[in-house]
Amino acid sequence: MGTRHLWQETRLGDVVQIKHGWPFKSECFCQWSPGVPVVVNIGNFQYTGGFRFETTQLKGYSGEYPSDYQLAPGDILLVMTCQTPGGEILGIPGRIPNDGIKYLHNQRMGKVVVTRPDLIDLDYLYWVFLWQEFNQELVASSSGTKIVHTAPTRIEAFRFIRPSLNEQHAIARILRALHDKLALNRRMNRTLEAIAQALFHSWFIDFGPVTARREGRKPIGMDDATAALFPAHFQETDMGPIPAGWKAGSTIDIARYVNGKNFTKNASGTGRMVIRIAELNSGPAVSTIYNDVNANPENIAFPDDLLFSWSGSLDVYRWHRDAALVNQHIFKVVCEKYPQWFVHYHLQDAMTFFQGIAADKATTMGHIKREHLSQFDVALPPAELINAANRIIRPIYDRIHRNERQILSLAALRDTLLPQLLSGELRVGNAEKMIGKA
Repeated sequence: MGTRHLWQETRLGDVVQIKHGWPFKSECFCQWSPGVPVVVNIGNFQYTGGFRFETTQLKGYSGEYPSDYQLAPGDILLVMTCQTPGGEILGIPGRIPNDGIKYLHNQRMGKVVVTRPDLIDLDYLYWVFLWQEFNQELVASSSGTKIVHTAPTRIEAFRFIRPSLNEQHAIARILRALHDKLALNRRMNRTLEAIAQALFHSWFIDFGPVTARREGRKPIGMDDATAALFPAHFQETDMGPIPAGWKAGSTIDIARYVNGKNFTKNASGTGRMVIRIAELNSGPAVSTIYNDVNANPENIAFPDDLLFSWSGSLDVYRWHRDAALVNQHIFKVVCEKYPQWFVHYHLQDAMTFFQGIAADKATTMGHIKREHLSQFDVALPPAELINAANRIIRPIYDRIHRNERQILSLAALRDTLLPQLLSGELRVGNAEKMIGKA
């Protein structure tokens, strides 16, 4: 016989209190530096849960404030305001890290204070707050139209089925293990990306090894055979000085750019996902469109393909999800002459230039034209140097893609397990077996 019948229906407000934040004075906000407290704001949250302090702007505070509003490591804050009418991030939790920084409890977010530690575990509650049922109830009871709000009393009114403390600990442990693996992969990819890009910029943008040889120095971090592939002087070209023996080119010379098609028109609701600009960063969303059209493979993005949105939010993306149709306003970048990492990082380097062109457009949605791809200069090295770099950068670049695919797989598993574990439909032992297989 299962233990589901032992779970107790519980009102959240009977086991926790949701505390309002403090209205910090805007005139005391300052640029953050070590030793300065950070005022947590909604922009610091990851919309899938947790904080992203390392990749978002930190808002420092130089004024006085009540000590009650200084947060402690492990404290959980909930988002209470969402700037979209769908309220997708209402109730999203973030947990204060133990990193030596002082964090302050800002308004428009609620701090979770456990009042019955004999009944509820804060680690378990973190996952309850990520439950879609929790978000949907907050949206249903929210106020506002374009910007929606919830309140402590509405959060405390949420009812859920509460397992025993031991079961809470076990469920939290399982979900935390998946979370930690996801976080590890993301940290690893940030490090790998930084290594690959630093090497690329040194060799192919800054021409560091050429400068070193010209000055009679040995290039740092490479053997003699690799160093010999770089010339010891520069040559003048229309694009300025580039390494001797290299060719002057542009982004149009390093790849082929296949424009997407209007696959959203007459979409059937089945088949492959249609990649619009909105899907490039976030992946499939509620409004995702599907089409079962029999498309040319050149209009399909397969895992690890490169995509370039040339309209709206101009950027270059590496597609890690399953095969999908490339919609209009997006180039599929076909890398035939040069390795994909070489094309990818050059396009990233060019993006500020392209964004500047798009910003000059008089239309509401800025864009570039194909002809603009020939206006950003690229120095083209000889094949033997590309091959040498490929032996170093390609394994790193491939590892990043494998990690991203695993992130997607683990995130899907977490999203499957979370509601089943919290509702009692899935036992802890079965969930552990599923994770082991994954």
